[in-house]
Amino acid sequence: MNIQSVRLHQFRNYKQEEISFPKSIIILYGKNGQGKTNLLEALYMGGVGKSYRGIADADLIQWNSSDASVIINFFRSGVAQQVKIILSKLAKKELWINETKVPQRELVGTLNEVLFSPEDLQLIKGSPALRRRFMDMEISQVNPTYYKELLQYNRAVSQRNLLLKKMKYEGHFSIEEWDHQIAAFAAVIVKKRLAALHKISFLSGVIHRRLTGGSENLTISYVQPYDTVQDSTQSYRCDASWYYRLLQDHLQEDMYRMSTSVGPHRDDLAFAVDGADLKKFGSQGQQRTAVLALKLSELEYVKSETGEYPVLLLDDVMSELDAARREALLEFVRERIQTFITTTEPTVFQSIPGYHYICIEEGKVKGHGRTDTYAGKSRNGDSENIGGT
Repeated sequence: MNIQSVRLHQFRNYKQEEISFPKSIIILYGKNGQGKTNLLEALYMGGVGKSYRGIADADLIQWNSSDASVIINFFRSGVAQQVKIILSKLAKKELWINETKVPQRELVGTLNEVLFSPEDLQLIKGSPALRRRFMDMEISQVNPTYYKELLQYNRAVSQRNLLLKKMKYEGHFSIEEWDHQIAAFAAVIVKKRLAALHKISFLSGVIHRRLTGGSENLTISYVQPYDTVQDSTQSYRCDASWYYRLLQDHLQEDMYRMSTSVGPHRDDLAFAVDGADLKKFGSQGQQRTAVLALKLSELEYVKSETGEYPVLLLDDVMSELDAARREALLEFVRERIQTFITTTEPTVFQSIPGYHYICIEEGKVKGHGRTDTYAGKSRNGDSENIGGT
């Protein structure tokens, strides 16, 4: 899978820009605040239909404009595809795949991408919500049905929480219908999470041993804080009746807290190196190595499920990795995965041939270099006259 071009119209600080890309490692460079991450954000939207920075759709439109659009042309399994996103301050967002208007749930999985940003370095020691989102995004890209089931589950939990609030302040309400729905979806979602985690844990373990020279073993386990069964088979985790009984058992507590305490929206992942909890006892270096192994395993996981590698988006993450981890990442993707890297320091990559350099300045492409150039300079040191696209 690779992105051929993107056309931006009044998106963030881009007035009107069309950029084409080779199937290689692409360095997006420039000073801070010039639009590098905005471009990466536009590419990411082609995969999921929304910003990865949590920005509202209306705020993605240039401040003095009423609408914006992002059009991405890409190849999937050798077939040309197009995703178009139309944003408006006066109307709902429109998502199009090959000239067919679709809801967001049908967009996910069309253009597969893996994002690695500085926030991902918090995957080990950050909140459980970060780890759940990691799992949900990866499974959704390769299994669109999972994304729909997750949306339905979240709606059911929201409805139950509203009823819990009414029960606390207004008296009795029937909640069993929502408990049955939540239990059914929970069993399906957790079953798919466990199947995906089995693969991701294996892949990340292999990659982690390679990164550490075989000196450490990374393991990932699925944690349900409300699980007190302690059954080694854990087959009950995929049984709707188990979730239903737990929901009933926790009803009084849930009513007091006005929130649902049982289900995959409360679950978590636990990382360990050689049996030691990485969150509690791991050094920063160990945690970053584990995150890098996890992100690289995402690439292999998507390939194992879809038959081709996704596009990799690296948002200013190279500056957060030391030289050894940086080189391990680049060696992994070189010549097989289209990769976009944002940086303020393109010279970091100058000793490695085969990269394509794009200079971004004030929302415009100011330099579009060949794969044998960097930072607007040719390898023999002469300035190159490279105009924007």
